[in-house]
Amino acid sequence: MLITFSQLFNHFKLTVTGILHVGAHDCEEKSAYNQFNINDDNIYWVDAMPEKIVSNRQKYGKQLNIYQGVIDEEDDKTVDFHITNNGESSSILTFGSHETHHPHVKVISTRRMTTTRLDTLFEQYQIPIEKINFLNLDIQGVELRALKSMEKHLHHIKYIYTEVNTEQVYKGCAQMSEIDEYLSKFGFQRAATYVIQQYGWGDAFYIKV
Repeated sequence: MLITFSQLFNHFKLTVTGILHVGAHDCEEKSAYNQFNINDDNIYWVDAMPEKIVSNRQKYGKQLNIYQGVIDEEDDKTVDFHITNNGESSSILTFGSHETHHPHVKVISTRRMTTTRLDTLFEQYQIPIEKINFLNLDIQGVELRALKSMEKHLHHIKYIYTEVNTEQVYKGCAQMSEIDEYLSKFGFQRAATYVIQQYGWGDAFYIKV
């Protein structure tokens, strides 16, 4: 997170009842969440890579609420998931300007995978979305699709932290202005932004007002 959870929590005086973190990777934010008395029972993680589900449960325990899902607007769509040498840049989208800005990051393999909507995932794993009010999205250009895939549940959400793009970092990725426009329909305003201009991406924080 370019804007730390601690900074958000303290500056905006957040009242967090539960967290959904999509794009778990190694659950790097877990300690930051726990530091503010958000226990693991109220944190739900999603990652596309089955290996991450296994490794995180090995590290943090089988009780960790982490689930596998390649998130998109459609269920059961077969896609190519592009796996990169750093792991963090893996996506169902192909590189756009990312390839120029970060030439050291390479796609090392491609895996055929099946997509799922977030609302479908909630039902499948009985995730209590009504108890969750903080959403964190870090899925490499597919964040707007993820939001649309849980649109009927957005009324539960008060805070959204998401990776954003100001250029085609990935081909077909949504732009920050598109996310602004979409979320404004549900009463959200962008309250904080950290964009690395030379790379065309960053993070944004939205609050329902």
